[in-house]
Amino acid sequence: MKTLRGLRRDEKGQNTVEYLLMLSVVVGVVLVLGRLFKPGIGGIFEKIIAMIQGAIISMGGS
Repeated sequence: MKTLRGLRRDEKGQNTVEYLLMLSVVVGVVLVLGRLFKPGIGGIFEKIIAMIQGAIISMGGS
């Protein structure tokens, strides 16, 4: 009976480790993708700002 309880506790610890490993993989992928897309992100925001400013000007705003 004690061994079954011990296995049950070990599984909880194992689940925690598995979740931490999955989280670290997700964070790593996000960091890598962020570095890959970093040069293009600035240009995208500049285009969006220009579009908004163009819309404001066409509506008669300043």
